[in-house]
Amino acid sequence: MRIRHIKGAEEAVAQSPYVINEPADFRGQWREKIFLNDNPIYLEVGMGMGKFIRTHALNNTDINYIGFEINTTVLYKSLKRYERLLEDLSKEKAGAGEMSEESGKENSGLKEAGESKKKLYNLRFIRQDARFLADDFADCEVDRIYLNFSDPWPKDKNANKRLTSPVFMKLYDRILKKDGVIEFKTDNEGLFDYSLQSIPESGWRIEAVTRDLHKDAVMNEGNIMTEYEEKFSGKGNPIFKLIASR
Repeated sequence: MRIRHIKGAEEAVAQSPYVINEPADFRGQWREKIFLNDNPIYLEVGMGMGKFIRTHALNNTDINYIGFEINTTVLYKSLKRYERLLEDLSKEKAGAGEMSEESGKENSGLKEAGESKKKLYNLRFIRQDARFLADDFADCEVDRIYLNFSDPWPKDKNANKRLTSPVFMKLYDRILKKDGVIEFKTDNEGLFDYSLQSIPESGWRIEAVTRDLHKDAVMNEGNIMTEYEEKFSGKGNPIFKLIASR
């Protein structure tokens, strides 16, 4: 699907305090220089509109989250939603006004945990191609990687562009801690079948698999749906998921 360009998106993304424009400058120093803590770092590579990572950041303030997105317009839209959420949290803290409907839905789990007054200082964004992950993060600097509804690149000639190809698994192997894991979700059965083969061939072990996530009580526990996941599952499409480790 072609995404219509939004005028001024490049400038807004470049000037946002929540976007790290020169991520390589913080290689090996993300905790000290950006997050100012020693908490784990979780990445979502190809975050789309960002609901998944925003919700995780809200519900887990003791984890640092970084969202990768190469499309400027998509990142811009995600940033606007993030900024709205921050504004709503500030209003709630001040006791003024009500949350927007969208922010209220994302914040519901946090409110139940009594954490709704905390701002999202644990979430940052990077506009970049995932091929440069090893330039941005030192060896073993990342604790977990999420791959959600990645581009399937169906033609064989583009297989190396798939985020579960051996090319990318090698990158993840460098930046991910030895006990770290990768969680992969997709609605594309062809990409899923490819991943079931390519991941072990890359020296990884598949720990868990389901071909219908929302009907799998164990793997679906605590599942946070992305915007795409809501759309696809709403049409009756099964969601495939696997978890991989070394």
